[in-house]
Amino acid sequence: MPDLTIPKEKFGIYVHWPFCAAKCPYCDFNSHVRREPIDEARFVSGYLKELDYTHNLAPNRRVASVFFGGGTPSLMSGHAVGAIIDKIADLWGYENNAEISLEANPTSIDSQNFAAYKVAGVNRISIGVQAMNDQDLRKLGRQHSVDEAKAAIKLAQREFDRISFDLIYARPQQTLQQWMDELKQAIELGTDHLSLYQLTIESGTRFADLYKLGKIIMPDDDHARNLYDATQDICAEYGLYNYEISNYAKAGEECRHNLLYWRYDEYAAVGAGAHSRLRSSNDPSIRYARVDQRQPEKWLETVEVQGHAFIDVEELTPSAQAIEYLLMCLRLREGVSLKRYAHLSGEALSVPNIVKMVEADLLIHDVEAQRICTTEEGLRLTDYIIGELLG
Repeated sequence: MPDLTIPKEKFGIYVHWPFCAAKCPYCDFNSHVRREPIDEARFVSGYLKELDYTHNLAPNRRVASVFFGGGTPSLMSGHAVGAIIDKIADLWGYENNAEISLEANPTSIDSQNFAAYKVAGVNRISIGVQAMNDQDLRKLGRQHSVDEAKAAIKLAQREFDRISFDLIYARPQQTLQQWMDELKQAIELGTDHLSLYQLTIESGTRFADLYKLGKIIMPDDDHARNLYDATQDICAEYGLYNYEISNYAKAGEECRHNLLYWRYDEYAAVGAGAHSRLRSSNDPSIRYARVDQRQPEKWLETVEVQGHAFIDVEELTPSAQAIEYLLMCLRLREGVSLKRYAHLSGEALSVPNIVKMVEADLLIHDVEAQRICTTEEGLRLTDYIIGELLG
């Protein structure tokens, strides 16, 4: 008998378009630059074929959200995006008011596609602005200017009710005042959702090479903390609360697809390098982690032959599922359901360990609701908290 006090999992689909016009020096995502034109029609056929295969693994669902990420999915045509959206509708069908998001770069060429994406069924756009001054945009390897970003935002606002954009802060030589001014300028362009990420040095990137050579100096911990605190204060001033460590929204405007990840709901994923978490149709307590081939052309060739390009399939143990749930949900302000953790794990979290974190002012324990969530200080120390809770 299912526990009706544990909410039924939502189901979403991630679509990865792996191509970019240029590789940003800070980016470690599975993105690729091709000097020759991409055979879009052939790749779309590959997505449709992998969706067919995925439907056999996960039938009898309704799709709550779709997210086109990358790479740069705004390099896709509206026709291509629409074909994928329609295929998902044919296979699973959508929940009422399903969210369909697409990431876009604010170049003039990409933004011209906004109207076509709306016709295709996209109802939310996430724009990769990243900085609000041209000098730093160039340093970040971005191909657009601030004026192009503003124009893209304005155009998106005409086409879509829901838009978000990303900014990167804690950049080299960025002062507190510069960031405060930049953030206020961005918010005043008009948005109900922002993703605000501190710059990190990721291995295998151009920035990592420069950092090793001493050519990039990152902010120290105290400065990064001051930047984060200012971010919290300014967003709160404008009515944007941080529902997740790096994401800020007005109430009701949270990214529902990302919430699906962070709440450890079920999601399929198609495309080169995509990761999925699908429950077994025979036993919903069993969950599989699947990873697709990363190299785009190899992914496509494999899908054309066998219908999918999974290079790794792992059955997650109850303990592994519970740990993943804890890792994801502690990022959220709403926190962790202790009841669901125990349901996934087969055993409860240690009460003494919870009490220890509460006494350290890192966790809040709502005994009646059977939930834990981080304090303001704890939100910055989730890795440490998880280690203590599981220790």
